[in-house]
Amino acid sequence: MFARIGQQIVEPGTACGTGLTAQAAADFGLPAGTPVAAGLIDAHAGGVGTLGADGSPEDKLAYVFGTSSCTMTPTREAAFVPGVWGPYYSAMVPGLWLSEGGQSAAGAAIDRLLEMHPAAASAQQAADAAGLSLPVYLAEQALQHARRESATVDLVEGLHIVPEFAGNRAPFGDPYARAVICGLGMDNDEASLISLYIAGLCSLGYGLRQIIEAQTSKGISTRSIVISGGAGQHSLVRQLLADSCQLPVQSTHCPEPVLLGSAILAAAASDIYPNVTSAMENMTTDENIWHPEPSVSQLHQHRYDAFKLLQSTARNIRQINE
Repeated sequence: MFARIGQQIVEPGTACGTGLTAQAAADFGLPAGTPVAAGLIDAHAGGVGTLGADGSPEDKLAYVFGTSSCTMTPTREAAFVPGVWGPYYSAMVPGLWLSEGGQSAAGAAIDRLLEMHPAAASAQQAADAAGLSLPVYLAEQALQHARRESATVDLVEGLHIVPEFAGNRAPFGDPYARAVICGLGMDNDEASLISLYIAGLCSLGYGLRQIIEAQTSKGISTRSIVISGGAGQHSLVRQLLADSCQLPVQSTHCPEPVLLGSAILAAAASDIYPNVTSAMENMTTDENIWHPEPSVSQLHQHRYDAFKLLQSTARNIRQINE
């Protein structure tokens, strides 16, 4: 098998052979010899395309928030974190170790929560009329009911969620975990749908916070979260993640970080920059940053404690049934 797929392992961004062969160049309409870079999977390319925004890629966590989520943290030294994949040397950024976690359902968990609510159909019609997706519509409506983005957590009141519809990828690696919703009442209007949406977003933040704390316990420092992915585009989502994780959330000035990461690898392979890290620092630009709001930190701490209690209670109930 290895004779067929190759036995030489190179770092991402390494120039492969002498570039495009004459036949491949003709097929692509490019000059023969055009450099070809050793590539990456899509999530890792997205990490390369975001983590160089304000200098070194170390001490930052890339959070790809899509249907599921992926967390990628490069470190100088190897750190072994139970429930987190890796560390893998030079798997993403050459010369650095990669620790990778994630959530089996992220954007999909929000969709699952919303579709269960009686007001989802009418809210979807209103969202369609406004030309918005349902989550974006609910985010805009939430901001109509709160003084500022961080204050939307007040709309949740006693509603708590553990959004593990598809198990826990990290930090427990538990495929049998399932979602928990606590505090549901009889309300079935759009306001209660908005509350469910905000509670779901916060709960994803608490799950991310759990991954970060597990890594911190093994010596991995995280000073900020760099977000990408379709489910994390709205400013409200980013502020709630900053508040629930108690860490700044950064965005980069690029709508397609996976493509930028691939371009960065190509720039290194073409000797436009001396290495991948240098290309990351020169080709990635900060867009914005969301800082944790101090006035809601205690509330999020209480809600995070409730999240962990519900999560462990569900695990204990499952063990009784077993």
